[in-house]
Amino acid sequence: MPNLDARLQAALHLIQADMHADIGSDHAHLPIRLAQLGRITRGVIVEVNPGPLEHARVNVARAGLTDRLEVRAGNGLAPLAPGEVQSASMTGMGAQTMLGILTRTPGRVPDALVLQPNDSPEPLRRWAQERGYHVAAEVLAPGFWRYPVLRLERQSGPDPAYAGLPGNAALRYGPLLLRGGNELLREQVAADIARLTLLAAPGRAAEHDLHVAQSAAVWLSGNRK
Repeated sequence: MPNLDARLQAALHLIQADMHADIGSDHAHLPIRLAQLGRITRGVIVEVNPGPLEHARVNVARAGLTDRLEVRAGNGLAPLAPGEVQSASMTGMGAQTMLGILTRTPGRVPDALVLQPNDSPEPLRRWAQERGYHVAAEVLAPGFWRYPVLRLERQSGPDPAYAGLPGNAALRYGPLLLRGGNELLREQVAADIARLTLLAAPGRAAEHDLHVAQSAAVWLSGNRK
């Protein structure tokens, strides 16, 4: 069985589907592990680069899963048929790269998404609010830095996860993470305040970012677990 680091383990635990797609899969370790554990029945592995594409095919064959995992060449969600999968995952990319994939083929975006960006997930949370997706789960995974992992689900109406929270702080740091108040998030907010305090000046972007971090700190201090 492939070994998964903390960020991919976190993604794995947020995925449960009959048919799932892993986009930009690289080595295909995540979908292979999902299939081995029975968290998915069938899967589609999408990779645009020839080297990783061949690597994925070799790993799927070695795992004896060619009857359950199909490897497809292509960019983003384009190789999928509309409605073909119930959920999709993207890991190890920047948030803007993920946004590009989600917006290029809106008719192929499934009802559930598990996203692990390598930078701030705020643009993804804003996209989710605009496109009718709710934040169903959020995790911060330790590693080279603190990796956010989100599960988004298509739902009607406003997302209740944001109710009663400081809006900008919830978008920046995550509504469920703020409510949970885990230590990794507290460390991140404190580090942001220390960094932004040195950069902030009236009218500069860092001043706004500092106020957002400070509002998150106030919420966390009043809701200590």
